Amino acid sequence: MQTRQKPSGVFKKALRGLAVIVGALITAYGLEAVLIPNNVSDGGITGLSIVGSQLIGLPLGLLIAVFNIPFIFLGYKQIGKSFAVYSVLGIASLAVGTAVMHHISPIVEGDTLLVTVVGGIIIGFGMGLALRNGGALDGIDMLAVLLSRKLPFGTSDLILFLNMFVFVVVSTVFGLQGAILSGIAYFIASKVIHIVEEGLSGAKTFKIITRHPEIMVETIRDRLGRSATYSLVEGGYSNEQFKEITCVINRLEESKMKEIIQEVDPNSFIAVYDVAEVKGGNFKKHDIH
Repeated sequence: MQTRQKPSGVFKKALRGLAVIVGALITAYGLEAVLIPNNVSDGGITGLSIVGSQLIGLPLGLLIAVFNIPFIFLGYKQIGKSFAVYSVLGIASLAVGTAVMHHISPIVEGDTLLVTVVGGIIIGFGMGLALRNGGALDGIDMLAVLLSRKLPFGTSDLILFLNMFVFVVVSTVFGLQGAILSGIAYFIASKVIHIVEEGLSGAKTFKIITRHPEIMVETIRDRLGRSATYSLVEGGYSNEQFKEITCVINRLEESKMKEIIQEVDPNSFIAVYDVAEVKGGNFKKHDIH
């Protein structure tokens, strides 16, 4: 049995590595064919590398590789060997990609809004693809994770603060307008990264407390094709016991779920949570009746 599993594991790792490389090349294309020719930068270490390349004339790929070395070591120490290996593969591919595509013709020129949107989408898709498969193309996120353990700030706050510093540096080369456009492109990229990492469909957990739990579960099953679980809960003030319903649905089914709850018991107490990932069981898309 073990001899049959090993090739499968190696094949999956190879596919993940290939996906990281493709993500890095897509990101390099977004930089060289959209952002940089229009004096717009990226955030993070890549943004600092772009500034350094403009100031001292060294190849962008070389600076990306050199500037990310300490962060790769940080990722190895804080996250693990596999993450570090995939990150090395991704950063190396990004560095080579920017060198190969350096003289490529821009696909968008002049229109600042179009530049930021197209550039943000392309690099966001590339970075998201790499992250989804276990690698990172920029070290600033790893630095934020480490600092959040030492300082009384969240990781997202530190990422925002560090990138504000990056865009101040960017303004010294591309001017204030270039820095603002770079910030907009980075914001768009971060949203696309989130979508690529979690998928377009996503999932949500509904927790429902109702006086008609059996009818609610039966209706959800009949109308959405979703199963649900019960948990016994007790009111803190009334000490009355209730059956709390937990049901995980596809994000596309959210409006239908709310419609069902409103029909069965408009006075239900509902809490809704975003779910990053769902695995196992029979969670798949069902027809909505």
